[in-house]
Parts: sequence; structure tokens; C-alpha cells
Amino acid sequence: MGLSSLVYPGAHHTRFHHALGCLHLMQQAIYVLKSKGISINENEERALQVAILLHDIGHGPFSHAMEKSIIGGMSHETLSLKFMEILNEQFEGQLDMAIEIFKGESKRFFFNQLVSSQLDMDRLDYLKRDSFYTGVAEGNINSERLISMLHVIDNTLVIEEKGLYSVEKFLMARRFMYWQVYLHKTGIVAEAILIKIFERAKVLIKQGNIFKASEALLYFLSHEIDSKNIDKSMMERFSKLDDIDIYAAIKNGCDHEDFILSKLCHMIIDRRLPHIKIKNQPISTDKLAQKTNHLLNKNSISETDVHYFVFEGTLNNIAYTADKHPIYLLKNGFKKIDIAKNLTPAFLLALSEKVEKYYICYPKKGF
Repeated sequence: MGLSSLVYPGAHHTRFHHALGCLHLMQQAIYVLKSKGISINENEERALQVAILLHDIGHGPFSHAMEKSIIGGMSHETLSLKFMEILNEQFEGQLDMAIEIFKGESKRFFFNQLVSSQLDMDRLDYLKRDSFYTGVAEGNINSERLISMLHVIDNTLVIEEKGLYSVEKFLMARRFMYWQVYLHKTGIVAEAILIKIFERAKVLIKQGNIFKASEALLYFLSHEIDSKNIDKSMMERFSKLDDIDIYAAIKNGCDHEDFILSKLCHMIIDRRLPHIKIKNQPISTDKLAQKTNHLLNKNSISETDVHYFVFEGTLNNIAYTADKHPIYLLKNGFKKIDIAKNLTPAFLLALSEKVEKYYICYPKKGF
């Protein structure tokens, strides 16, 4: 949830909560499919459960907010796979099948879909969980009913026809949650400031300045890490990081002698975030220049550093990708059809059209 708790105070649940929830839903899905005559042996059951339990283990502090910031250019999926491979060595190859499923390479295609698809156990858990903890009722879904409607035809996961309206509600809930929670403007600007705090910290450390932080966090701030130099010891360091490391470093940063770092840290701790304006059209260069010049004229900040406080970005969301691994309905008990054929054109367009918005951030009065 990143820094969504600044908007929704109840949103303090963790990836660990989510991982356990996904495991529970996977166990339910396996039971439902087996009860409908789908053959899943004991080793496959265990592999499915391990794959979903570990699917997010590569997430670092504040989840997506700092993804690719600590270890440059590497997604949480890549890091999750690294962790799984390390664990597989310790367990002498017992995670082989789980890794195959996680990578989407299982010959039993519906195994891959249960872990990662447009209607997987991951989404069924996080939508219901995030809706509950934020209090955003529009995101609430009936995951139990959706799971009870699962079946397998031609090695593909399908939803029984009577589950059509539950799927529609699921897709709409995902759309609402992105715009009301995951892409909420306050969360967006808070996460942007969070990233800029550690961009600045890296610059200061390179210049020989002291930055107080945990040993693990300092290591990643002091070294350029990418896929070429990451190894088991690096992953062990990464595993020691959590939100507490980040918050402690930000609190220490409030008292740093560097004005920029101190100001950025205070924005998070004091909840005095910059203004953020979201538009349907790209931010004009004149508007960006106006806000930049206004800040330069009133504060002793150099042109090279103004980007810490005045910046722009884009937001985009697609609730359903109609042409990529579609959700299938089971018709007449034996035929699978793309769910898009059963959705009204207007509804399908609203879900599958990429919505892109643009934002500009700049300091409030009294900066």
C-alpha cells in the first residue's frame, strides 16, 4: 500500500498478511477444482501453495513505492525469483515445480493462471483486503463465490457462466480501487517525495556526507546495485530491510544539515506534502517553468536541485486487458468463451481502455 496510510489511516496491513491470505485462497481453489474432478496430486498442491506464498517475497520497503529504487532496475518479480532460487538450493530442489509455476512455465497452464493472471489468487486477496483496511467499500469483492465458480477446460482456468456478474463486479472493483486508493493523488505525491529523499541521500553519501540509517539501508544507498552484481549475500542484506528502516532514516533526515534532504523528510513526517494537480492533458512546459521560477525566486535553491520540489509525472490504469490472457466463461458445461463476448461494448471499453492522466507537484505556501 506504500504510503496510502497517510490517506486511509487503517491501511497498515503488510505483505505478510497478503501472502497468508493468498495461501488460504489457493487452498480453497485447489479444493474446489479437485471436487469438480480436476486431477491435482500432492506434489502439485504443495507447489501451488509455495508459489503463491512466495510470489511477493521480493517486495522491499513500502512495496511499489520504492520498487527499483533500492536495487536499480529490478522488479519485485525478479527479486522474488532470486529468493525462491536461493530457497530451492537450501531445500535441495523441492521448489522446482513452484518456480516453474511462478515463472508461468508449467505445462498445466491453469496452474500458472492461479498464481498470475487477470483473475488469480493474488488479485482476489488484495482487492478484498485493501478494501477492508481502507474502508473503500467499492473495492469489496466476493472472492469465495468467484473461487467456487472456478473450473478447468482445455487446460485453461474458466469461470462457470453463472459467475459472470461476480466477475463484472470484480473488474469494476479493481478499476475503482486503482483510482480511489492505489493512484490517489496524496499517495502519489507522498511516494514521489519518498523516492526523492533517497535520491538525495545517495548524492550526499557520494559527496562524503554522513547519513544516519541502518547498516543494510546504508549499504544499498552507498553502492550501485543491479542485476549484474546481485548475489546471495546481497539478497540476504535486502531481506533485512523493512518499513522501519525507511521511517527511521527519514526521521533522522529531518535534522540533517542539508536543507533539501531535511525539507523532504519533514514533508513526510509533518504531513506537509506538496500540492499535486492532476490533469487529463500533459503538463505544459510553461506551467512547469512558472512553478520552477516561482520556487527559485523565493528560495535559495539552485536550478540543478529544483527538481526535488517541482516535478511532473503520469498515471495510467487498465482494469482489464482484453487481448492478453483473457478471462474465460464456461458455456453449456463444456465450451469456453472469452468473457469479452458477454460484456456490453460500453462496459468492456470502460474496463479495457487505457486511461492516462498527468500531474504536476510543487510546494505549498510557506515552503
